[in-house]
Amino acid sequence: MADVLDPKGLIRESYNIEGITPGECRSIFLDWALSIDGDGDMKVLLEGLIERHGTQHPDHPMTAVLNEGLKSTEAPKRRGGWRGRGR
Repeated sequence: MADVLDPKGLIRESYNIEGITPGECRSIFLDWALSIDGDGDMKVLLEGLIERHGTQHPDHPMTAVLNEGLKSTEAPKRRGGWRGRGR
C-alpha cells in the first residue's frame, strides 16, 4: 500500500541520513513536493509528516524544513494592485 504522506519515502529516508544538512533537506523536500499528487492538501500532508517524524526528531534539519513549509502554507496573502495600497 502506498504511503499517502510520503509516496517515495523521501522524507522518511532523510531522517536516516547521518549528518544531513539543511540544504540537502530542502532539496529532498522539493523532490517530495513535486512527487505529491495535485489533489493533496499540502498543509494536511505537512502536518502529518511533522507528527510522524518531527515529534521524534525535533532538532533534525528536515523537521525545520517541514515546519518552514507549513508556515509558508499558512502565510496570509497580500492583495495586489490598488487594493493592496493604502487609500
